[in-house]
Amino acid sequence: MFATVLAQAVQGLGAMGVAIGAGLAVIGAGMGIGKIGASALEAIARQPEASGDIRTNMFIVAAFVEGVAFFAIVVCLMAL
Repeated sequence: MFATVLAQAVQGLGAMGVAIGAGLAVIGAGMGIGKIGASALEAIARQPEASGDIRTNMFIVAAFVEGVAFFAIVVCLMAL
């Protein structure tokens, strides 16, 4: 009886850990992409003639951040 209750509690804690890990991954990615966007807008405001290169680099780095976030979420779900 006690072993069953303990196993259910441990399983619940594992699910909570997965949810917290996935949430932190998404929050970190959102903050990273926000920082990238803010820095790119500031750079474009300083040098409007370089806006094309800055925008291209911004999209590439944002895609890398998204990829890492998706990888972190998949790892969290695999741990479940």
